[in-house]
This record gives sequence, C-alpha cells and structure tokens, in this order.
Amino acid sequence: MGCSRNLVDSESILGRLSLKGHRIVDIAKADVAIVNTCAFIEDAKRESIEAILELGEFKAKGKIKKIIVYGCLSQRYRDILKKEIPEVDAFVGKVSLEGANARFPIAPKHFAYLKICEGCVNNCSFCVIPKIKGKFTSLNISAVLRKVDEFNRERVSEINIIGQDISGYGIDLYGNTRLAELVKKIALQAKNVGWLRLLYLNPSRISDDLLKLVRDEPKICKYIDLPIQHINIRVLKLMNRKTTKKDIINTIARIRKIIPEVGLRTSVIVGFPSETDKEFKELLDFMKEIKFERLGAFIYSREEGTRAYDLKGQIPRKRKVERLDMVMSAQNLVSEEVNKRFLGKTIDVLIDAKEGSGYLGRSQYDAPEVDGIVYVSSKRVLSQGEFVKVKISATMEYDLQGEVVT
Repeated sequence: MGCSRNLVDSESILGRLSLKGHRIVDIAKADVAIVNTCAFIEDAKRESIEAILELGEFKAKGKIKKIIVYGCLSQRYRDILKKEIPEVDAFVGKVSLEGANARFPIAPKHFAYLKICEGCVNNCSFCVIPKIKGKFTSLNISAVLRKVDEFNRERVSEINIIGQDISGYGIDLYGNTRLAELVKKIALQAKNVGWLRLLYLNPSRISDDLLKLVRDEPKICKYIDLPIQHINIRVLKLMNRKTTKKDIINTIARIRKIIPEVGLRTSVIVGFPSETDKEFKELLDFMKEIKFERLGAFIYSREEGTRAYDLKGQIPRKRKVERLDMVMSAQNLVSEEVNKRFLGKTIDVLIDAKEGSGYLGRSQYDAPEVDGIVYVSSKRVLSQGEFVKVKISATMEYDLQGEVVT
C-alpha cells in the first residue's frame, strides 16, 4: 500500500523471504499473505485496514493460513491493531534501510526505485513521518552504488532516486548534504541506464551544484520535484516549512534560469487549519502565475501526534474538497497550456506498455504512476523499456500523443 518508498520496502521483504527459500506466488496459491501498509494520511490508513480485513476473510474461508502486517500502520498502531484485528498473526514495523539490499522486483522490470534515505529532517507540523520512521537515516555512498550495480546488470531503463526528502542526503553521515556528489557517482556507475530521476527535493536545500549537474548530465531527467505545500507566509509558518514566499519564488527562478528546459513538479495542501479564503486564493493565484508543469494536490489530513492536530480552526471536509476541486481545475488549464509547447516537437519517450494497437510511454517530464502519459503509435513493434523518438501530433490536459520517428 502507499507510495514508491513502500514499494521498495515490499521488494526488500520479498527478496529476503526468497533468499530463505520461500516461494513468492499469486494469492490464490499462497499459504501466507503479507500486506505492507501506509499510515501517512487518513485515506491511506483506511485503505490499508480494508486490505487487512479482506485478507481476514480469505483466512476465515481457509484460502490462506497466516496474515502478516508490515509497515507504517503496524509501526504506528500495533497495540490497537492487535486487539481490533485478532486474525492477524504478526505485526512488523518499519523495514530497515540497510536491509533493503535483497530485492524481489514487483514493479515493471524496466524501471526501478532507489531509496537512498529514510525519514525526514524537516519536522513539518502536519506530517507524521518522523513519528513513524524515527530519525533521518542515509544509506552510505558505497551501499547506494552497490544497488546501482544491480540495476545496471539488470539493464533497467530508468532509476528513480527517492526518499522522504533526498535533498537531506548525507546530513546524518557526513555532516552536510552530499546529494550532488552521490548523483554524479550514480550517473557514472549506471552505464546501462537511460534515465535517472530525482524525486522529493525540499525547496530550501536545492544547491546550484545539483541544478548544474541536472542540466549537464544527459542521463538525468530535467525534472525537479519540489513540494512547496503552500505559498502564504502565515500558513507556511504554521506548517513549520522554514521557508517563505520570497524564498520559494527565488528558488523557482533560480531553477528555471539554470535549467531552461526544466519541468517543475510540486505538491500543495489545501484546507490546512485556519487557512482563510484569501490565503487559499493566494495559493491558487500563485499556481496560475508560476505554471508548474506538474502538480499534485492533497486535502489536509489531521493526524494524531502532529503539532497541527491541535491547531484551532480545523476546516470542514466539504470546504477542503471544494478547495481541492478548485486547485485541480486551475491546474488542468495550466497543464493543457504547458502541453501545447510540445505540439510538433520530437521528444524522447520511454515505452512502458502496449495498449491495443499502440503503446503507452512517458517523457522525461513524467515520473511513473503520478504524471502524464504519451500515447504512441508505431509502424514497428516496440519493446517495454525501449527509448524512442516520438513526434507529438496532439496534446491533452495531462497527456500527449504522437508517432515514432523512424
């Protein structure tokens, strides 16, 4: 359940079980079922619990013998879950970062996620990650490069470098951030890999060295993911974001100056406690002005154990949903405008899958599972994981369409 970081943990769990001689099979043939849960926000918790209860029904019917629950939900609510869901045989907390060396791939084989750190150094007031994950931990450079060697041998087409905040990489081990140094070494090591993508960079720690590396290294996607969460200075302070509107504007200007062809992705939170209509409109206007190429929006989720939980002015869900709809409607128009820039151009596309008589792919500006798609037609047969040149013939709100240039 949950994010790509959880997927890495799931691959690690299965990898270690496989090394011990256990066979990984379809649920219909399984004796033991494992669910790796998410507890980041309320919707994720609900989804995880529903999955556990569904497995409980499987067990009651004799279709499986044991249920094991891993991950964030287990880490956070183990004692409560033991009482409430007795059909679960074991609750296991977080998966150690160092233990993620064994890997049983469950993502599509042509791309992989490389988790270089765990936890977060930011302590945002709305976020429960520090409570779940503990102190920020980086995987040392040599261990990261061993994983890169594995992906290199497997000839994966794309490596997505992830963590809750990869811009903090190395602070715990080396006393300062070493992300640019690490990424440079990864690029040198990953000779058989076509794309490297950086995900989850805090706006306050994006160095010029890193931006110049993204600009100059052909393997690195010109894609910067910097969650701003909000733009109003009062709300940012309540969120404990340690940045201001001016800081964010300057950072975006610096990124676009150093990497002229950059695609910027961000995420925003609507309905934070006490957010006024005027403050929300400020965020909406900012989005329309900046025109982020990619954007994700989330409703504020009130989480126990966070500083924001007890803030006054909690906003009714109905109003939060209305604000979310307004954000997404505004971004639809922005995205449609941004995509028109590609019309008539020829771009590199990574083929993800075959669909009907055509193919689904992604540009360097589209991360797996969260961004847009390129619908590709071709006169020849294409393979999953293949890079092709595609001339764009049509654009949509989030997706592109084109034909392979032979």
